Amino acid sequence: MTFDLKRSLRPLGIAAACTFVAGPFLPTDLLSNAHAVESTAGATEAATLGFAKEKPADGPSVDLGDGRFMVPYTEKIPGTDITFEMIPVPGGTFNFGSPEDADPREEDEGPTVELKVAPMWVAKTETTWKMYKEYMRMYAVFKSFESEGVRVVDDSNRADAITAPTELYDPSFTYEYGEDDEQPAVTMTQYAAQQYTKWLSLITDRQYRLPTEAEWEYAARGGTDTAYSWGDDPEAVEDYAWYFDNSFEGPSHVGTKKPNPFGLHDMHGNAAEWTVNEYTEEGYQWIIDGEIKDAFSAVRWPETPWPHVARGGSWESDPPELRSASRLASNDEDWKYEDPNFPKSPWWFTDDPSRGVGFRLFRSLEPLTRDQLKNFWEPTALETVDDVDSRISGGRGGWGLVDKDLPEAAAE
Repeated sequence: MTFDLKRSLRPLGIAAACTFVAGPFLPTDLLSNAHAVESTAGATEAATLGFAKEKPADGPSVDLGDGRFMVPYTEKIPGTDITFEMIPVPGGTFNFGSPEDADPREEDEGPTVELKVAPMWVAKTETTWKMYKEYMRMYAVFKSFESEGVRVVDDSNRADAITAPTELYDPSFTYEYGEDDEQPAVTMTQYAAQQYTKWLSLITDRQYRLPTEAEWEYAARGGTDTAYSWGDDPEAVEDYAWYFDNSFEGPSHVGTKKPNPFGLHDMHGNAAEWTVNEYTEEGYQWIIDGEIKDAFSAVRWPETPWPHVARGGSWESDPPELRSASRLASNDEDWKYEDPNFPKSPWWFTDDPSRGVGFRLFRSLEPLTRDQLKNFWEPTALETVDDVDSRISGGRGGWGLVDKDLPEAAAE
């Protein structure tokens, strides 16, 4: 399927222009089909990956209206053979939430509000253990750097540093249902997922992040206004989702069920997916009261460590919890009940339903400033900041500088 960006951007009041690139501005003749990461290196690659001069013969694409198309692309995590695929999603307008007459429906799913959405790329599948374990490996790498006094983090470079998750308290619990390379990674906190996206962004020179709750729902709906992206019939769930009745042994391999209309797999079931939003019981009245008109701005940045919003339902969920508008609120008291640490880990959960919570990567078409990215990558709840600092000062965590040289340094 192909989408016309001029039509998609018209509701946003934005002209389709060359300001929408993923890196430094470059002449059009430097742009080429970029379905794989093996394109021109450096700045040219950063600007062309995900763009093409011609409409692909098949597969999804978005017409930018200036002789370019947004296209799927494959990113390779530097220093590894691990890849993941990003899918172009068109911009548009949609009704966020579920209408009052929907059945089933929860009170926190409304009132509905019309929001505009800018074009973006969305990961074809959820983040897998194969992908996430590379980030987990950074804990030992950073501790090694610390002991050797190399790549030291200080006030001058802390903006480019991350924390890495400590070792799992009880791997037998987290991995009880598997840790296969192609299973979705689960049990990480929203903060850990945010730090993963910062790590990946700084080593790839592309801006990956978690979505806002509204962006996630727009991507999940795939242009539909029904309960699920396939329609209103829950009986069709078998074709599209791993859920409680067909997934007794834990999460399944990603991408093994049918995709939604945008070409995204597992938006319903398998693993619920983190957004950046704080959970609000009253639903979306605050969006209406604040006269917010676009999905990117429809964010309640967390002021407390919980509750935060995960979407899509998981392998532990029943069909009503898989609906596009269904919300899951995190609960640190319950989800970290077995964690014996004080303060409890800011990176990991220890209790169900956390084994059904993971995340998916998003990337905006229009580059964001570092100020805009800060809240997507860093905790905004002061208690979380204090917990992280306490763990690190106690030697139970560490900072690491992240840049394009990190993969090579970590391999030494």
